[in-house]
Amino acid sequence: MSKIALVTGGGSGIGRETAHALAVANWHVIVCGRTASTLEETIQISPAAASMSSIVTDVTDTASVDALFKTIKDQHGHLDLVFNNAGTNVPPMTIDELTVDQWKTVVDVNLHGAFMIARGAFTMMRHQDPQGGRIINNGSISAHIPRPGSVPYAVSKHAITGLTRCLSLDGRPFNIACGQIDIGNASSVMTEAMSAGIVQADGSTKSEAIMDVKHVGEAVVNMGALPLSANVQFMTIMATTMPYIGRG
Repeated sequence: MSKIALVTGGGSGIGRETAHALAVANWHVIVCGRTASTLEETIQISPAAASMSSIVTDVTDTASVDALFKTIKDQHGHLDLVFNNAGTNVPPMTIDELTVDQWKTVVDVNLHGAFMIARGAFTMMRHQDPQGGRIINNGSISAHIPRPGSVPYAVSKHAITGLTRCLSLDGRPFNIACGQIDIGNASSVMTEAMSAGIVQADGSTKSEAIMDVKHVGEAVVNMGALPLSANVQFMTIMATTMPYIGRG
């Protein structure tokens, strides 16, 4: 029986790279996201395209997420791994400059969307035979330490840590493991500005080190390869010299 993995936000960046890494590691990978064309591009450029499929999904929409898990159940019968990765952000600003709509945009995807995917996956994993599976949440360095002007993103990522811990506890009776990968400065559209210069806590603007996003995919593959009797609860993977440890 094929191992089935779901990757949200699979149309670009970390999601795309991780989906490719899982497919190469002999998982059948379902990528989901809101745009069919970017999902298809993810599959077409994969070195293991035959091991991939896509389902257009809006993680903030209840009916769309319900349809996603119904399709997975109908087509595959089971689900072994979820990389709960879909995310978004807005430009940096202080809370008084932030609009309510901007706040909702980030929280709806990063937190509510992660909850919806985790809820659907947990339900499926609890009731399938054999019971169990693994959920890996994409946290962030921002789940620990915020950047200046990052209220909605930092709040949403701090909340992901709470989600991870609750799922880890509540999943024990059902053989469901949940871990979190906190990623710092992996190359993607969201990190393009960092090499050019980004505002630091002291108000200065400095270029930051970036790591190849493929290392994130490799890390998720390693987390997913464990038996369900073992779990990487939290992993931090980051560009070695990015300003996070100590004073940077």
